[in-house]
Amino acid sequence: MNKNKGGTNNLSRRKFITRTATVAAGITIVPRHVLGGAGYQAPSDTLNIAGIGVGGMGAANLKNINGQNIVALSDVDWAYAKGVFNDYPDAKKYKDYRKMLEEMDKDIDAVVIATPDHTHAITAADSMKMGKHVFLQKPLTHSIYESRYLTGLAKETGVATQMGNQGHSGEGTRLFAEWIRNGEIGDPLEAHCWTNRPIWPQGLERPEEKPSVPSTLDWDLFIGPAKYRPYHPAYTPWNWRAWWDFGTGALGDMGCHIMDPIYFALELGHPIAFEGSSSQLNTESAPIAEKVTYYFPEMERLDKIKRPPLKMTWYDGGLMPERPEGLEPGRIMGDGGGGAMIVGTKGTIICSTYGRDPYIIGREDNPPQSKKVIPRVESNHEMDWVRASKESKANRVEASSNFLYSGPFNEVVVMGNLAVRLQDLKKKLEWDGENMRIKNIGANEELRIVTSDKFTVIDGDPKFNTQHMTINAKEAAQEYIKHNYRDGWKLS
Repeated sequence: MNKNKGGTNNLSRRKFITRTATVAAGITIVPRHVLGGAGYQAPSDTLNIAGIGVGGMGAANLKNINGQNIVALSDVDWAYAKGVFNDYPDAKKYKDYRKMLEEMDKDIDAVVIATPDHTHAITAADSMKMGKHVFLQKPLTHSIYESRYLTGLAKETGVATQMGNQGHSGEGTRLFAEWIRNGEIGDPLEAHCWTNRPIWPQGLERPEEKPSVPSTLDWDLFIGPAKYRPYHPAYTPWNWRAWWDFGTGALGDMGCHIMDPIYFALELGHPIAFEGSSSQLNTESAPIAEKVTYYFPEMERLDKIKRPPLKMTWYDGGLMPERPEGLEPGRIMGDGGGGAMIVGTKGTIICSTYGRDPYIIGREDNPPQSKKVIPRVESNHEMDWVRASKESKANRVEASSNFLYSGPFNEVVVMGNLAVRLQDLKKKLEWDGENMRIKNIGANEELRIVTSDKFTVIDGDPKFNTQHMTINAKEAAQEYIKHNYRDGWKLS
């Protein structure tokens, strides 16, 4: 393959784009298990599944898929993926997922994607346009626009989809929603969600060293649609989520798990405003700790509850909401990984990470005997998607966290990073959800952001050398909402 720092791997790129563009133009490629004729598979038969990004969470997702054919594996880092390659010796191995899709098109029904956040949207879109069912790790996408795009693409292509927030398929999330909608805590007044993340370094400056790229890693493919930078082991294989260009920080990592019970229970939709604050913010990586507040409008009644205006606050990096009234001393809020809480007119409900173990503070009849009215997932999160993938679009029961749900939800999650990155504007930001824009940023407003904060100690006294840069706030917001991709990469 030819490589260049400003471009990308140009494997049969014209052929690949032509193939995906055909589907986008309206000629939907339907997987072979849906149509009769040569190669037909009945819904009860196995799927041929490919993995894209298999060295981390992708390995766990594949292990949770029972009885299906894993036919191909793609990862940019063959050293990190070696164990997974060994687990599936008959699967074809690739570094470039596009080459895999091109060469094995007719042999792949569905894909499991667990790449770094910045390549979620583009790998999923390319797969969906070729008629592949998609299981995509959380957060669904790196930006708000990408979430909106995948939601639309799910409607257009009709493939089965699922985001990898496994708690959404759990019993706890459903109980949490049923108790709230049944009025067990009265009408909701405020909500809080928190995590113990980051459990990796954040608040980092870009490394200055330029070590050589390992022979097992295709660095250009790892960069993908992001702006090119030299390789450094601080970025991959694991700590990529700390860096703005590749990940979405603690909020993106855990927000899709921890906000989910609240968003699902109250069917929240778009907020109308948001604001953020954090420990020192720099241009390169997410801060060590942050707080984001979302403001949702009053909505019509939902089952037995009114939905007045709601303020939902996110905390990470060790920050926590105030302990609610009635919670016994010494009892942890949620669990060690975090939790979610809604305060209502009649009581307060708390759950642990992934929506587990919900309870209402001070209630003697925990758990409440509300009727179970929300459909349950009988298998695991991945197999719920496998089931949906085997059903025809006309008769399908969509997977629990399909993109028509998780796309709009993920917009709210990654919006939190928008709030944090724009905090220097020092105001509540008004959000136009339909048009994906902030309404109250002036054309000439600016952001002053730290680029470096090094120090030296002289006679025991630290001397800081803090450097800043100033950027146009409106232009920055537009880029954070909808990224400009590197040459050679695009969604459509």
